[in-house]
Amino acid sequence: MNRRHFLTQTAGALAAGAMLPPFATAARPLAAGAASTKYVPGPKPGPVVKPGEFVFAAAHLDHGHINGQCSALIDAGATLKWVFEPDPKKLEGFQRRFPQAKAARALDEILNDPEVKLLAAAAVTSERAALGCRVMEAGKDYFTDKAPFTTLGQVAQARAVAARTGRKYMVYYSERLTSEAGMFATDLVRDGVIGRVVQVLGLGPHRLNKPTRPEWFFQKEKYGGILCDIGSHQCEQFLTYSGASDATVVHAAVGNFANPETPELEDFGEASLVANQGSTNHFRVDWFTPDGLGTWGDGRTFILGTKGYIELRKYIDVGREKTGDHVYLVDQEGEHHVPVDGRVGFRFFGEFILDCLNRTEKAMTQAHAFKAGELCVKAQLAARRLT
Repeated sequence: MNRRHFLTQTAGALAAGAMLPPFATAARPLAAGAASTKYVPGPKPGPVVKPGEFVFAAAHLDHGHINGQCSALIDAGATLKWVFEPDPKKLEGFQRRFPQAKAARALDEILNDPEVKLLAAAAVTSERAALGCRVMEAGKDYFTDKAPFTTLGQVAQARAVAARTGRKYMVYYSERLTSEAGMFATDLVRDGVIGRVVQVLGLGPHRLNKPTRPEWFFQKEKYGGILCDIGSHQCEQFLTYSGASDATVVHAAVGNFANPETPELEDFGEASLVANQGSTNHFRVDWFTPDGLGTWGDGRTFILGTKGYIELRKYIDVGREKTGDHVYLVDQEGEHHVPVDGRVGFRFFGEFILDCLNRTEKAMTQAHAFKAGELCVKAQLAARRLT
């Protein structure tokens, strides 16, 4: 299941099942047509709570990712009760997709509801930190779309409020969390299949679809710049696959090569990082997906380890397969192709719900979520302008 298709799903799309570990190396029969390999994904996770046990709300629907955030939480068992959105058109579209969500007259109506445990939001990027701090001060956990910040001041403020209130400021890093290939690779790396991770390379091309973008999308102060925006996915993946807790930006560059009529848009960006445990990272992000590609972007990740390497062809296998979520792995024993579309699911959301209820950090630590957001801002601030 590719990420863009997932974002358009309505509630209840994922199969229910036990919340079991999603990776097993023991051989068992694969689906017809799948490559023969000892690396077998599954089973997919199911709901972790019963209806009404975990109530959440949505607000500020400025990016379409809010649909994926809400669908995934609902599929994990959460109950959507409220929505707040000042724009009637956005509100109507959201309630058409999620008719169970009751329109709130003001955000305070949600924040004052003791039944609500979490607010999911996809506000204008520069406004996400202030909203999150308000939510945490109200005693709720917060789940924002990426990128979580546009300035280092916002990072510091959110860290301070989260520490003082004990609430969660979690981030929808969808290019891993709603990528079955990305989640399967998380397990492979965790289980030591390719040894110690030496380097992570990330390619994050996107299709611009310029006429569909809101005005704020082209205002750098509001969207933060390309390394801050879609580069946030790449920083999060690097920290995850390398196991690092921090990194230094050693190179960064951005440019506007094909969109002079929107001069504040950066349509190309790249950065290189070195982690505190020695792993390196280079990533490229851009808005140059050609019309001829059968999906919105040919996102790929390459993970080099001391005992093997992994390539993720997340959304398409160019010239071969229109489906996404292909995992290619070479280890000491041979070459493996593992198509994982529809077989891994997205366990982060169930784990996150349980983290909110139990005050644990199984899905993602708060330090990790903040560090990924901080690194993409630092990369943006360090970027030279290419002309």
